[in-house]
Amino acid sequence: MLRGDLEGPELEEYVQSRIITTTLDKAVAWARGNAMFPATFGLACCAIEMMSIVAARVDVARFGFEAFRASPRQADLLILSGRVSIKMAPVVRRIYDQMLEPKWAIAMGACSSSMGVFNNYAIVPADKFMPVDVHVPGCPPRPEALMHGILKLRQQIQLDPALGWRARYGATDTVEVLPDEGEQLLARADELTVMEPGEPKGA
Repeated sequence: MLRGDLEGPELEEYVQSRIITTTLDKAVAWARGNAMFPATFGLACCAIEMMSIVAARVDVARFGFEAFRASPRQADLLILSGRVSIKMAPVVRRIYDQMLEPKWAIAMGACSSSMGVFNNYAIVPADKFMPVDVHVPGCPPRPEALMHGILKLRQQIQLDPALGWRARYGATDTVEVLPDEGEQLLARADELTVMEPGEPKGA
């Protein structure tokens, strides 16, 4: 029997077995979750483990994550692979801010997650200065552990495709101070601290 000769329940069954319906939002979330572009960015020893996920043993290319980008403006995933010092934290945050929305971050290793064995004044956990979506424990974590974190992030993107970290974390009231606004605030503060004529110092 030719396909054009199908009628009734047979035709309906044939069509249902070959057509998939979905929404545009779900299709975009599926595509976004299977085509992440991590930034080429490593901080310490965890970066060696991160590099090995593109090798044959783990082969992150199976899920479309192998295209590491050298520019933050072409990346949407920042893997913090290693310890973050207080001096390095503003640099990392600037790289994260230069990435286009929607963007995600993975804190890889004990150092970037909870300061790890370097529990001193020089190291700061990543979620203290930027939003982190997935924490991967270990010192250092194996490539399979990072792969597990990537798959968890992929699941999160496909099931809850909310754009922007403000919407994901309920931080709608947080606003960055622009440079010109910061100068205005400093000027206002200087005006408030100006002493009156004849006022003694320390009054």
